[in-house]
Amino acid sequence: MTALLQTFSNNLLPILIISGAGYLLGRFLHIEPRPIGRVIFYILTPVLIFNLLTGSQLSLERIGLMMGYAAAVNFILAGLAYCIGSLLHLDRLSLTAVVLTTLLANAGNYGLPLVSFAFGQQALAYASVYYATNAVLLNTIGVLIASLGRSNMKDSLLGLLKVPAIYAIGFAMLMLHMGWHLPMPLERTISLVSGATIPLMLILLGLELQRAEWTRNLRALSISTVLRLLVGPLIGLGLSSLFKFNVPARQAGVTEAAMPSAVLNTVLASEYNLDTSLVTAIIFVTTMLSPFTLTPLLLYLGR
Repeated sequence: MTALLQTFSNNLLPILIISGAGYLLGRFLHIEPRPIGRVIFYILTPVLIFNLLTGSQLSLERIGLMMGYAAAVNFILAGLAYCIGSLLHLDRLSLTAVVLTTLLANAGNYGLPLVSFAFGQQALAYASVYYATNAVLLNTIGVLIASLGRSNMKDSLLGLLKVPAIYAIGFAMLMLHMGWHLPMPLERTISLVSGATIPLMLILLGLELQRAEWTRNLRALSISTVLRLLVGPLIGLGLSSLFKFNVPARQAGVTEAAMPSAVLNTVLASEYNLDTSLVTAIIFVTTMLSPFTLTPLLLYLGR
C-alpha cells in the first residue's frame, strides 16, 4: 500500500494538481481551451517531439517499431469495441462514439507528462513517437469513423498534411540519419519551447474536462471505459513482448496503451454530429478513473 501511495503521489498527483488548476481556470475565468489547444498542436508539441527524438538518439528502427506498436494497440482496441458494441446492439451513433473513443487515447496531454514523471527522458522519447502515431490516426482513421462515410479518403489523407508532428518526426529522423546538429541559438530555442509544452498540456486537459457533459447510455460508456483502462494495458503488455521492446520502450508503450480517451474526440464528435454527451462522458469518466488503474501499472512497470 505504501508503494502504491508513493507511486501515486510522485507521478499522478502532480498531473492532477496542474489539471485541477486548469479546471478551475475554465470554471471561474471562462477561458476557452481551443486557442491553447491550437498553440500546443501546431507549435509546442512538434517542437517537443523533435527535441526528444534528436536528444535521445533513437534509431530509425526503434522509431518505426514504436509507430507499428501504437497502431497495433489502437486497432485491436477499436476492433474489440466494434465487436462488443455490435453484440450489444448499440445504435449507429453510439457505436461510432464507442469505437472512436476507444481508438484514440490521450497520449499527449496526459500520457507524455505521466511517462516523463514516472520513467524519465528516454521513455519520454518513445512516448512522443506513440503520441505522433496517435495524431496520424486521429486525422485519418478517426475522421473516417466520425464521418460515417461523409468524408472521403482523399480529404482524410490531405488532413495529414496539417499534422505538424509528422514533419517533426520526419525532420528528426533525417537529422539522426545524416548526423546533423542544430546551431546553438536554435537548439536553445527548441529547449525553451519544449519546457513549456507539458505544463500547458496539463492545463488544457483541465480546461477540457470542465466542459464535460453526462449521458444515460451506460452500456456504451462501460464498453469504452473497460477497454481503455483495463484491456488496453493488457494488450500493450502482450504486444511489448511480441515487439521485443527494451525497458524504456516497454514502459512508454504500455503506459500510453493504458491512457484514458483523448480529449480531441470531442472535436470530432462536434464536427460530425455524433452523441457529444456520450463522448464527453467517456472522456471524463476514463480520465477520473485512470489514477486507480495507472498507479498499480506504473508500480509494476517500474520494477
